[in-house]
Amino acid sequence: MTLRLDNKIVIPLFEQIRAQISVMIAVGYLLPHCRLPTVRELAGCLEIAPGTIARSYTELERDGLTIGRGRKGTFVADKPPHSEPLMQRQLRLSEASIRFVQELRQLGISLDEGRLALEENFKLEEKNDSLSSLHENMNEQKLT
Repeated sequence: MTLRLDNKIVIPLFEQIRAQISVMIAVGYLLPHCRLPTVRELAGCLEIAPGTIARSYTELERDGLTIGRGRKGTFVADKPPHSEPLMQRQLRLSEASIRFVQELRQLGISLDEGRLALEENFKLEEKNDSLSSLHENMNEQKLT
């Protein structure tokens, strides 16, 4: 199982791992009953803290994609839920990223510049969402 992690992006490592394993399950690269590497094995291969892997595995189990069997290990679930929506989501993401890369090339923008702009806009969008939620909550409190 090959995972690619990027410390330069805002997405936490545990989430990058969770997302990549989810996609591997959704597309059938990891089949039902397939045993995942142990937390320590994967942490050693990726040179990251075991707690990061453990959190990824916990999230995968919470999503119903894997089953933890104690000392026996973590296995891909029999029939992972949401496989089709996950595949559709991954397809939409892939299509959007292709369009983004094509636009960067047409504008003569480097991948690093594009990544930086994407991350900045992502952070800005998160702040705007937080402010909107705060504003809505304040308005609801005024009405009651």
